Amino acid sequence: MGTVQPRGHGLEWSAGHERVRVEAWGEDSIRVRVGHGQLLDGLPGALSGSEPLSGEVKITSDGASLTNGRLRVSLSGSGAISFSRSDSGEELLAEEEAHFWWPGARLFIPTGNGPYRMEQRFRAYPDEKLFGLGQHRHGRLDQKGLVMDLVQRNAEISVPFLLSSRGYGFLWNSPAVGRVELAENGTRWVADSARQIDYWVTAGDEPAQILSHYADATGHAPQLPAWASGFWQSKLRYRTEDELLAVAREYRERGITPSVIVCDYFHWPHLGDWRFDPEEWPNPAAMVAELDAMGTRLMVSVWPSVSPLSENYGTMLEEGLLIDTDHSAPLVSEWPDRGLAKPVGVAFYDPTNERARQFIWQQVREHYYELGIQVWWLDACEPEINPGYPANLRFAAGPGLEVANLYPREHARAFYEGMISEGETEVLVLCRSAWAGSQRYGAAVWSGDTQSSFASLQEQIRAGLNLGLSGIPWWGSDIGGFWGGDPASPYFRELVARWFEFGAFSPIFRLHGFREPLMPLGADITGGPNEIWSFGDEVYAVMREFICIRERLRPYIHSQMDVACQGGLPLMRPLFIDFPDDAESWATDDEFMFGTDLLVAPVAVYEARERDVYLPAGATWTDAWSGQPVRGGVKVTAAAPLDRIPLFLRDGATLPLVP
Repeated sequence: MGTVQPRGHGLEWSAGHERVRVEAWGEDSIRVRVGHGQLLDGLPGALSGSEPLSGEVKITSDGASLTNGRLRVSLSGSGAISFSRSDSGEELLAEEEAHFWWPGARLFIPTGNGPYRMEQRFRAYPDEKLFGLGQHRHGRLDQKGLVMDLVQRNAEISVPFLLSSRGYGFLWNSPAVGRVELAENGTRWVADSARQIDYWVTAGDEPAQILSHYADATGHAPQLPAWASGFWQSKLRYRTEDELLAVAREYRERGITPSVIVCDYFHWPHLGDWRFDPEEWPNPAAMVAELDAMGTRLMVSVWPSVSPLSENYGTMLEEGLLIDTDHSAPLVSEWPDRGLAKPVGVAFYDPTNERARQFIWQQVREHYYELGIQVWWLDACEPEINPGYPANLRFAAGPGLEVANLYPREHARAFYEGMISEGETEVLVLCRSAWAGSQRYGAAVWSGDTQSSFASLQEQIRAGLNLGLSGIPWWGSDIGGFWGGDPASPYFRELVARWFEFGAFSPIFRLHGFREPLMPLGADITGGPNEIWSFGDEVYAVMREFICIRERLRPYIHSQMDVACQGGLPLMRPLFIDFPDDAESWATDDEFMFGTDLLVAPVAVYEARERDVYLPAGATWTDAWSGQPVRGGVKVTAAAPLDRIPLFLRDGATLPLVP
């Protein structure tokens, strides 16, 4: 048995060397920290917006409790923790011991010199559904029953937040590498190396309220910039200024104005120079001015890796601005560079170091921003190290195993703070990875290097929904998939048309990919054509029409994005967010609400020309194409010719979908 006493905004329990502190932390929310020997403040984490509050503390002979709004945490005399609703007493989440003797619900195994391998176990509940955890390729919306690595990889984004069907949200407030096991016989969170256990729990009467609390705790997304809701044109890659401008001019001649056109990688002299190669991009200021006159912004790819051939490498190495290593030179991946027959070892800058963030922004400011460029593509920001395990890395924020998952968030922070320092008020950075709180730095996330297949398209629907439930409302995918796709193939033409329809109802609407014929990775790399006229007349007509639909929807999109900004509710979200009392909505994983008024049912099966659509109870629905009304709570078979995606309007809403 341990001792418990009031402390600050909550309670502290201790027995032997173990310390447990529980604090009211934001509306209806409680933070728990567990340490061995001592509890530490100031460790890297995700909590930022909320502050400790005064909760209601009760101490009895056999335990104690802390109540904060709808949520109550109880500690037994032995230090066991459980969470319940304060109004009904219904258990939401409780620790569960691994064994009646040892170990208990919490486990600390020393790894040497201070940190521990840590485990935190909770009880499993038979009917519980679990959502969030970032973005993954397993193709599941409900992640109950899965084991998920807590590590950043290309197309695998770790955001350690879960939304439960039992009425709570859970944030594992640690950037440590590890895993979470969502098994039928228990839930276990594992950090391979950390200083203490730290997590945050919130409760709500409905999922939207939980997401609002989570946004309060980790930060709200800024307003989506006015230009960002349009169509973005991209490919791997436009190799020269002339190539890129020719595409932009072709769009203008066809009466289409992309909001963004993208200058991809290898536009630099050497990786880490963060400037244009003057041979291929001789007059970037004039290029930017011409694009601006068309109404199109230039987005430029900025990588965090630094080649030893770069003009910045020596300075960054000497000033300690690169990620350090414990057992080797700071060259933690290989990459092609100009003038070399083989790939060279490259380093990565360390965005957990404030001076390093300022250094990269100064390079970007001088060589891009002062030319008029204000849109940034932060590719490979996991970071893409090889091998992809960060045990050998050492950041300013701490050892790699303890803090590596922070990298993409702090990288976005460098550009957000740089733009704000220049007086800019609209900031968006397109990122391939993210962590809890990335949204507050204007991070728009895309799903990485996906395959060009209908199976991959199916995965993207669930991946985007789960990322939105992880607190990051700005999301999109490479329309058509990234890897391959023959523009002349009937299969790929249908795939890119269906993906384009889905993309038109994604928060970020971006055509990108590495099309056939493919080339080996190198400074001269490019792929096949990837413009909307590249896939035949039938697909061109589909794409042109959906660009027009998207344009008409932009005022609606911004009104709904304001809701995301203020309340943490993603634009693209599962049906159960809006219809939590409808059991079938919790089981539907291939449809979504696009804001409050529009239900979208993507077609993700080759040669399908109809699909079943579930329309939630509690609303009346109107087929946007036919105008036919349908009462909710039923499944209908919707027509889906190649030029149509099933769309249903809620409760008489009027949106300009059909001219």
